[in-house]
Amino acid sequence: MKPGRLRVGVVGAGRVGAVWGAALAGAGHTIVGASGVSEASVSRIETLLPGTPALEPEAVVRLADLVLLTVPDDEIAGLASGLASIGVWRPGQIAVHAAGRHGVAVMAPAADAGVACLAIHPAMTFTGSSLDLVRMRDAVFAITAPPQYVPIAQALVVEFGGEGIVVDEEVRPLYHAAITHGANHVVTLVAQAAEALSLAGVENPGRLLGPLVSASIEGAVGESGLASLTGPIVRGDAGTVAAHVAALENSPGILESYRVLGGATARLVHESGRLSDEAYAGVMEALEGSR
Repeated sequence: MKPGRLRVGVVGAGRVGAVWGAALAGAGHTIVGASGVSEASVSRIETLLPGTPALEPEAVVRLADLVLLTVPDDEIAGLASGLASIGVWRPGQIAVHAAGRHGVAVMAPAADAGVACLAIHPAMTFTGSSLDLVRMRDAVFAITAPPQYVPIAQALVVEFGGEGIVVDEEVRPLYHAAITHGANHVVTLVAQAAEALSLAGVENPGRLLGPLVSASIEGAVGESGLASLTGPIVRGDAGTVAAHVAALENSPGILESYRVLGGATARLVHESGRLSDEAYAGVMEALEGSR
């Protein structure tokens, strides 16, 4: 099923909403209005959605067949309810939000008014610029919707240029926790590693870490998976782990992360059979250090 040419309204012209609007305009849909109060949002409307009138959310919804409800996660429920209370939702409309942790239940007031509600989350980061239009072509989008509306969501994802997968409503928070843990926390770890390298006198930590981290990620998400894991914990080199713990004692934040993730790594490789019971015990003891 492919949606016909639609009048599209953007409620929340943030990094995602403005880019999605531009993608849909490029696919032949008409952008009838966009809301955004910050200076950055106004600038995105002018740049990515030229000629689109800046309107209040209720005015955008009244004009649109397809509403992109691209506001912060915690605002979706209140906005959907508030718009329902003033009677602007109407049967036959399509409403889409882009929040990772929510399914469609958060838009129940719109659904009660006869709106086809879709949750479409892009598993990528957005800059809020035209560069994202290209980057979406390699992205996967998590779709949650009533079965009869899944084809509409899949068709919209195709128009964004990506690939859609269906994620059930009840596991949406687990899905979002997984990608947050896998993506956002990698940035935290790399930043901590760069900080430690700076303390060790390395002038350009990024240059050193770039190839190493890239290779690790490629191995982890590729066919090798956990088998690509290397390092002292996999080898059961408790002496090296103990030396790391001692070296990080003056950087408590980094040490905490090292201990927690080192323990998780040790458990994974122990359960996979790559680390003996004795070696596992030694590594875990070394991670505890002097505390």
